[in-house]
Amino acid sequence: MTEGRVLKGVEFARPGSDDSRPLLLDLYLPTAYLPSAQEKLRPAVVHFHGGGWRMGERSSLGPVCDGFGLTPFDVLTEAGFVVASADYRLSSEAHFPAQLHDAQAAVEWLRSHAAEYGVDPAKIYAWGDSAGGHLASLVGLTGVRHNSVAAVAAWYPPTDLDSMAEQALPNAVSRPSDPGSREELLIGAPLAGNPELAAAASPISYVAKAGGPAAPPFLLIHGTADRFVPAAQSESLAAKLQDSGADVELLIIEGADHMWSLPDGSSAAAEKALAATVSFFLRQSGLP
Repeated sequence: MTEGRVLKGVEFARPGSDDSRPLLLDLYLPTAYLPSAQEKLRPAVVHFHGGGWRMGERSSLGPVCDGFGLTPFDVLTEAGFVVASADYRLSSEAHFPAQLHDAQAAVEWLRSHAAEYGVDPAKIYAWGDSAGGHLASLVGLTGVRHNSVAAVAAWYPPTDLDSMAEQALPNAVSRPSDPGSREELLIGAPLAGNPELAAAASPISYVAKAGGPAAPPFLLIHGTADRFVPAAQSESLAAKLQDSGADVELLIIEGADHMWSLPDGSSAAAEKALAATVSFFLRQSGLP
């Protein structure tokens, strides 16, 4: 379906049998998105939603952020980007690495349809929030040998499942070590006693040592008061990326909880995160 400059419900994959649930994406297009012979190709951002891998919807940044009315995809298209916001299988449908495979499939669909939508295949970026930030990070780090994406922005992402419990704030809503936690549902097993599964699902495991394949540029943004995913998760990944020689930016927002909730209920943290994200992608793309 087409609503203005948005193509909704475009099927990009159908994992499993022919009667399985199709995976869909919504495509947000700048006003003049089909290039003429002289027009430059446009950069693109593939977004993955949050929800603890067990809920959430494409084209959403969670109920709190959505409630601020910031329209981040419109902001990006107005800046000249094509935006694709994609489904992935939830943990009730399949265990990891199915979610990563789906995220990679969304990127590859956009790359294979780049000419159709005027996209520069060398300037496809990944962005996600929470569980989606985890997937965006994995897409960037597992694709370093295959040029999967050219940059990654991740909001409050889980990056090291094995260390999350010990890093959790005293007032944490839940911990990965809790029975039936989001993280255990993702990998399909208790974290305790399954370090190999936890490592395989952790972006930090895929950061190459110095001198290895270079990771794409990263922007990590986190709040100090995050009760769901501790800010130390972004700090740890940023430190390891920096040690590897990668280009990484870390923005820590004081007092912000998950989904950029602030004690005063304002949207200030969300606005700061969005502005930093758009600025990051603009610098990566070379757009004015």
